[in-house]
Amino acid sequence: MFLIGEALIGEEPELAHVDIIIGDKNGPAGQAFATGFTQLSAGHTPLLSVIRPNLLTKPATLIVPKVTVQNMDGAAKIFGPAQSAVARAVADAMDEGIIPKEQAEDLVIVASVFIHPQAEDYSKIYRYNYGATKLAVQRAMEGFPDVDTVMEEKDRTMHPIMGFNVTRLWDPPYLQVAIDIPDMDFVKKVLTQLPQSDHLIIEAGTPLIKRYGLDVVSRIREARPNAFIVADLKTLDTGNLEARMVADATADAIVISGLAPISTIEKAIKEAKKTGIYACIDMLNVPDPVKVLKDLSVKPDIIELHRAIDAEDSEYAWGSIPDMKKVHPKLLVAVAGGIGKLEAGSAKVSDACSAGADIIVIGRSITKAKDVRLATEVFLEDMQKAEIDQYRVMTDF
Repeated sequence: MFLIGEALIGEEPELAHVDIIIGDKNGPAGQAFATGFTQLSAGHTPLLSVIRPNLLTKPATLIVPKVTVQNMDGAAKIFGPAQSAVARAVADAMDEGIIPKEQAEDLVIVASVFIHPQAEDYSKIYRYNYGATKLAVQRAMEGFPDVDTVMEEKDRTMHPIMGFNVTRLWDPPYLQVAIDIPDMDFVKKVLTQLPQSDHLIIEAGTPLIKRYGLDVVSRIREARPNAFIVADLKTLDTGNLEARMVADATADAIVISGLAPISTIEKAIKEAKKTGIYACIDMLNVPDPVKVLKDLSVKPDIIELHRAIDAEDSEYAWGSIPDMKKVHPKLLVAVAGGIGKLEAGSAKVSDACSAGADIIVIGRSITKAKDVRLATEVFLEDMQKAEIDQYRVMTDF
């Protein structure tokens, strides 16, 4: 047996974060237990977990401090409330049947325990570490989280200590606001008026980037720190270099031209994947987008079917959406060009969604509207998509 569990409970500075390994004494967990017990390091001295002096918990548990213990005050927190909390939580887990009693002498536990140097309240230190240890043990014994839970949860939220969110596109459709006007005062005005929405993407358009460079992404990030920001470079060459530049500028996606050589597109996609950003191929003026997608040895995250501003009297090219998703089932398809305009024959957001689009790109119909917020909210409502997890309480994970 070799099981792993983790839990974080409480609030700073007394919050508790406990990582544990549970396994057989004669297996790798037992080896780690013995090694940790005998090979000490300054400030991180492992200690046996006891409920009180002379009462070792079962299964035997070794506590390893995560934070360097620098003085006796720090040592007292580990040897006092934290040690007792971990020991009692393990014993209670066995008493409640989470750990089978018949395995009490066969198993060992290694618990890595975080105690903030500024923690002061011993009661909170005890209670938070008790809860975190108990939950970590239960999760280890139950194999939590399973793979399906990880896949479902990985893009929904971020670690609270980060202080910001990295948005992922897991719940389409999305409304992408393309800001093309190369005027920073105009950009700031639009950004302040856009509503907060889980289904809103902000695009730094090509003319905007051509005037201000990728630094404009950082300026958008300052105004909207948690936004998903697309850098529309329409890359035609040096794909890996430009993808790296976009990632360094803190954008979430790079736009590559579908007219670029296949090798350039593939290099840009690979670099995007390496840096954790999305790769979008703009199929503007590409005769057969499906063929380009098939020819790529590595697939993009997004394909954009783009009708140019200078060709908005032409037909929408949405018929290939199902064919592209057959080639790459995880593909997101964006559509752009004249959507939402008031002229007769113009498509609505709901029309694009019905055609299978995952991202609807709208520019001037929002950015040039008299009321930017109202226009955006109208388009969001037309998508008929509720906000993400607006009533969800993260009580467990």
